Amino acid sequence: MITFFPKSLYEQFHRAANLYFLVAAILSVFPLSPFNKWSMIAPLVFVVGLSMLKEALEDWRRFMQDVKINARKTCVHKSDGVFRQRKWKKVSVGDIVKVEKDEFFPADLLLLSSSYEDGICYVETMNLDGETNLKVKRSLEVSLPLDDDESFKNFMATIRCEDPNPNLYTFVGNLEFERQTFPLDPSQILLRDSKLRNTTYVYGVVVFTGFDTKVMQNSTKSPSKRSRIERTMDYIIYTLLVLLILISCISSSGFAWETEFHMPKMWYLRPGEPIDFTNPINPIYAGVVHLITALLLYGYLIPISLYVSIEVVKVWQASFINQDLHMYDDESGVPANARTSNLNEELGQVHTILSDKTGTLTCNQMDFLKCSIAGTSYGVRSSEVEVAAAKQMAVDLEEHGEISSTPQSQTKVYGTWDSSRTQEIEVEGDNNYNTPRAPIKGFGFEDNRLMNGNWLRESQPNDILQFFRILAICHTAIPELNEETGKYTYEAESPDEASFLAAAREFGFEFFKRTQSSVFIRERFSGSGQIIER
Repeated sequence: MITFFPKSLYEQFHRAANLYFLVAAILSVFPLSPFNKWSMIAPLVFVVGLSMLKEALEDWRRFMQDVKINARKTCVHKSDGVFRQRKWKKVSVGDIVKVEKDEFFPADLLLLSSSYEDGICYVETMNLDGETNLKVKRSLEVSLPLDDDESFKNFMATIRCEDPNPNLYTFVGNLEFERQTFPLDPSQILLRDSKLRNTTYVYGVVVFTGFDTKVMQNSTKSPSKRSRIERTMDYIIYTLLVLLILISCISSSGFAWETEFHMPKMWYLRPGEPIDFTNPINPIYAGVVHLITALLLYGYLIPISLYVSIEVVKVWQASFINQDLHMYDDESGVPANARTSNLNEELGQVHTILSDKTGTLTCNQMDFLKCSIAGTSYGVRSSEVEVAAAKQMAVDLEEHGEISSTPQSQTKVYGTWDSSRTQEIEVEGDNNYNTPRAPIKGFGFEDNRLMNGNWLRESQPNDILQFFRILAICHTAIPELNEETGKYTYEAESPDEASFLAAAREFGFEFFKRTQSSVFIRERFSGSGQIIER
């Protein structure tokens, strides 16, 4: 409350119209004003108060989001190997914390052990660096025995490390345990705002909390954001202000002229005592005083209500954005959330793109469509690029009249096609190999020569077998069982790997488990359903 009012007032009087009406309200207190002072002060208070109320409401919502996050609970070691729930904001440096799968880390932690025997865990750092691939963290060997709640009953150690700093990828420190010193590095540090994935649980000791955590050290104060329309409105106000001053100067010049040449003749308007405002002896002073009066009199040329209208429109727009079903993400179940309504009109407007790679600007989606094994090409389905190229080719040929109305050999393009066109462009392959399949993410392959174990009847089955095994083995992905479908999904560093694994699974070579030294796959050779684990 202490900092909100001065900051909010400072933002409000950045607007040209508000600044003008503030000056006008101050001048209306003096006798020069042609209006009652409250007729100038009341609209300004209403407009500024309404805008501040809107900002206060949005600030309050952001504050409540912070409160909600700080009120999340995590398991903290109390004593004698007992873990109890505690709010994030109550977690202190030195606490032993147990974090379970798909939970966020409440602070910067030093990894002590995990549900895996070798002390590794998988972490998603999307909130820190925007990368969706999982990072592998590994605990020190000396802390591996601390793999259950009871093992912390008599655990005592000392950590000496660097001061809080914003470097996400560096960490320098030592763990002193049982009269020995062990060096620490970033591979043992679990940062706040990252998420535990594909690991049942981990134990960690809190190193930094609150504003000392690396993610908070990297945060900056929210800048004042003003939309392009608001800045354009300011320029319009400046133009109207210049017009207002011009009109007032013309009016005041006319008043000075009247005062000097016509006022002596108007004896019936002359007051009993001379007044400087209308004294013919000093017309310049009378003109300057009238200029101030004219600026107030014609002041309604500046539309202060315009800002109120814009504010109301923006609040309703933000409400509509939050309720828009077209902006709802079905996969994650997350609706749009307009945290501030100041920038609604900036949506979809790109001013500058700073990109370090092409992946920033593309939909990085991979589909397994074709493959070549021992010199034989498999897969007849066309990619979206080929479909688009075929459509364009059809349009170009139609324009030049080069398409025959009854082509002798036609092959349908697999993908979206305009049914109104009678001509079809041959892309490749033969329809005999294709059967309709339910869509599978990352797998768009269509060729019955390889599906359902039919590859065993090909001329080089051993080469095909090795090809499928390589698809299922050579990768760094992590399997995750989908309990609803019973199938495995894969957390991979790139969509290429996920697509290869989806293909291997559909061909009958399902990758389902990984350890530090082994990869486990289930092989299903034929339609009989016999499964061999290797």
